[in-house]
Amino acid sequence: MNGHLILLLHAHLPYVRHPEYEYSLEENWLFEALRETYIPLLDVLEGMVNDGISPHLTLSISPPLIEMLNDELLRKRFVRYMDNLIELSEAEKMRTKKSVFEPMAFLYNNEFKRTKRLYCERYKQDIVSAFRKLQDEGHIEIVASAATHAFLPAFEHYPDAVKAQIEIGVKSYVHNFGRQPSGFWLPECGYFKGLDSLLKDAGIRYFFVESHGVIHGRPRPAYSIYKPVMSPAGLMVFSRDFKSAQQVWCASKGYPGDFSYRDFYRDIGFDLPVSYIEQFTHLGIRTFTGIKYHSITGNTEYKMPYNRVKAIERVSEHAKHFVESRESDIRRLSEFDFCPVIFSTFDAELFGHWWFEGIEWLNIVLRSISEGKRSFDIVTPERYFNECVNSETVQSIHISSSSWGDEGYNSMWIGERNHCLYRHLHKMAEKMILLKQRFTDSPIHRFRGQ
Repeated sequence: MNGHLILLLHAHLPYVRHPEYEYSLEENWLFEALRETYIPLLDVLEGMVNDGISPHLTLSISPPLIEMLNDELLRKRFVRYMDNLIELSEAEKMRTKKSVFEPMAFLYNNEFKRTKRLYCERYKQDIVSAFRKLQDEGHIEIVASAATHAFLPAFEHYPDAVKAQIEIGVKSYVHNFGRQPSGFWLPECGYFKGLDSLLKDAGIRYFFVESHGVIHGRPRPAYSIYKPVMSPAGLMVFSRDFKSAQQVWCASKGYPGDFSYRDFYRDIGFDLPVSYIEQFTHLGIRTFTGIKYHSITGNTEYKMPYNRVKAIERVSEHAKHFVESRESDIRRLSEFDFCPVIFSTFDAELFGHWWFEGIEWLNIVLRSISEGKRSFDIVTPERYFNECVNSETVQSIHISSSSWGDEGYNSMWIGERNHCLYRHLHKMAEKMILLKQRFTDSPIHRFRGQ
């Protein structure tokens, strides 16, 4: 084997739960991601396993998202949400009858029914356990993440707060997945000097950074971003490959922007009368329904009807292009007498939610690499760490401050646009630290030996 590919999907949503309202627009963010990304992804991964293929995909699932997926109220509301969409799609079958949109109305109706059936019957409304089962069987790896998905460099001068984010994230992972995590996803890949020591204290063995973190490290990495390095605290560090990221992630130059693919923004929730939509969403406002009949077409307000057959053809072409590009990269890098590792990572919701055809693309890519005779394979970080790493051959460097935000640094989260927020966030961090100290110093805490 000449090289390895690590594919990591990062799953996170902000915590939203509104028991005080019968219907909440913000809760739909979770329901959309469940319907379009998490359930279809599980279905694809299990389909591969049933066909004798171990996908070796890597996932991070943030603690806020895990808590929402485990919440009984949100589980019940998701089923109700699916019932409403099924009812809407039934109405759409009648409304679009004998029109160019009728086939898609039937497709949505069938997919909504199947999604609800998978959620209720196969997964018993327990998505986290379904992912845990895939990990327990050795088919995927799930890495831990910070407690509230905080951008950790913003709290560099509050090490106790950062330590709590890491430790609580690890505890959440152990509680839900029944094992100590080996890897850790830094929210937004945000890294600052010394963060690796806090990760090591929590039992983490490796983590992930943006390419800037390694390329601008000192000394300069001998193999650029194509081989893991060792941080000062002795943790292995994988850095993101920007070339493969641009092919998939970039809206203008990447695959999802292809004119044949379904347009995300052209939704009947905004095209049809709100009085019609409100019967099914019960929100009283315009919102995304997930029923979309048009293709991207181009930079124009006039959108062509979506052609599902043509879109799937493009999926196959783009999957083939991605695999062949990685093949070419690894062969070129292998000429320098080392075994390269290409680390590609994306937000999980890109697949299925933002990019409607993305789940099909991922399925073809994973199957193509696993079934074909390639010069590289897909590995999880843990498998690579356990089977391919000799500590003597891993270069030690000082990781540079970085994130996967604009231009690879922190201006997306720390800058003129949001600097007014941080005095409030820092004050909250200070109060949390004082509360922790007050609790740990209390007689009850000392009596319990905690």
